[in-house]
Amino acid sequence: MTTTLPLAELSDRQQAILSLARGAGRVGVEELAARFAVSPQTIRKDLNLLRDLGLLARQHGGAMLASGVANASYEARRALAHEEKRRIAARCAALIPDGSSLFINIGTTTEEVARALTRHRDLLVVTNNIHVVSILLPSPGVEVVVAGGPVRQSDGGIAGEATVDLVSEFKLDFAVIGASALDEDGSLLDYDYREVRVSRAILGNARQPILVADAGKFERSAPIRIGHVRQLHTVVTDRPPPQRFTEACREAGTHVELAGSETR
Repeated sequence: MTTTLPLAELSDRQQAILSLARGAGRVGVEELAARFAVSPQTIRKDLNLLRDLGLLARQHGGAMLASGVANASYEARRALAHEEKRRIAARCAALIPDGSSLFINIGTTTEEVARALTRHRDLLVVTNNIHVVSILLPSPGVEVVVAGGPVRQSDGGIAGEATVDLVSEFKLDFAVIGASALDEDGSLLDYDYREVRVSRAILGNARQPILVADAGKFERSAPIRIGHVRQLHTVVTDRPPPQRFTEACREAGTHVELAGSETR
């Protein structure tokens, strides 16, 4: 069961443990204790925390990467790669001029984009994310339209038939979307088929769809296909993507923007 307590940013050691598990599939207590020069008890506490966040599954003597059929908790996703998400958001916001209209969908990275847009002027934002509404509501230069439907208590996302119907009524300048995982072949992946249907509608009704995703998304897997990079105008990320993904973007004519760097 995932924790319901508010989470601080994961420590550098916990981030490193998670990265090692993503690379090897499994990590051991004794090996980690030696690697980080801490006690096995400290490592067990780290692994238990990562388990409680839904990121690792405990095994005797260690832990393994959690199954790719369920997403991590909202609080866990907020804590992961937070600084990278802020840089990605700043770069994405710089691509959106005043006077634009745009969709912003569900996701912790898209919420950071909303924060980076609060000083823009004359924006029309259509969103199915309650957190985005809260972020943008105090901004006098932003008009917010909320897509209808049931609100998920877990993350404030709105996804359903009514959401798709509302999104389909618009044709906007931009879309800012996230994904739970990215495949090297250029596929955008997620966990919830209802959320995926909304994302597809957003992609189909934006002139310049922008994907915002930190590089950790290339190390994850999810079972449902949102679409492909050929449907995007731009991908904004924090590190150079894997070669196959970069080639897929190049073949599709999709721009890749590195946060804090020039277009590749």
